[in-house]
Parts: sequence; structure tokens; C-alpha cells
Amino acid sequence: MNRLAKIAAAAALALGAGTVSAYAACDGDASTETLLGAGSGAAVGGLASHSIVGAAVGGVAGGLIGNSIGHSNNRADCRRAAERRAYHREADRRAHDDYYIDRDGHRHYY
Repeated sequence: MNRLAKIAAAAALALGAGTVSAYAACDGDASTETLLGAGSGAAVGGLASHSIVGAAVGGVAGGLIGNSIGHSNNRADCRRAAERRAYHREADRRAHDDYYIDRDGHRHYY
């Protein structure tokens, strides 16, 4: 297999592994993305340069990029969670505005 095919295979594998952790988690933890970025960067750097130095440089660069992506995803997840909470609070408030009182004086909500 030639070099370009190996690099393309490693990049496709890294991209596939990166989508595994694509669930909403507003926890401020970007370690998964950092590790995935460092591993895939090391693989691509090592395959591209055929040296340990290339793998090390690729691992560091991939780790930095993965960390920034992880923090960006966390911010987006936190925004979505806050919007979801606000929507449900508003829906709960609207639901409790609509009621009727039966002949025994009990309040019933729609």
C-alpha cells in the first residue's frame, strides 16, 4: 500500500472514531476529544513522515486541535441544555395557567 493510501486510511479511521463521542455532555470535560485528536494526529504524522518525530509533532498538534474542538462542543452543549431548560420552564408555566375549578372547588389543569 502506498503512503497516500495509508494516510487516507488513518484519517478515515480517526474521523470515524471521532464521531463516537458525539453526544451532548455539558460537563466541561474535553479529555476524550483531546485523546482522539492526539492519537489520530500521531498516526497521521507518523505515516506521513515515517519518523518518531513526525508522530510526536502530529500527536501534539492533534491533541491541541482536539482539545479546542472538545471545549467548543461543550460550550454548544451547555447552550443547548440551557435553551432546553428554559423551554421546559416556559412550557410548565403555560401548562399551569390553564385550569378550571370544578363544583367541589378543586382545581384541574388541562
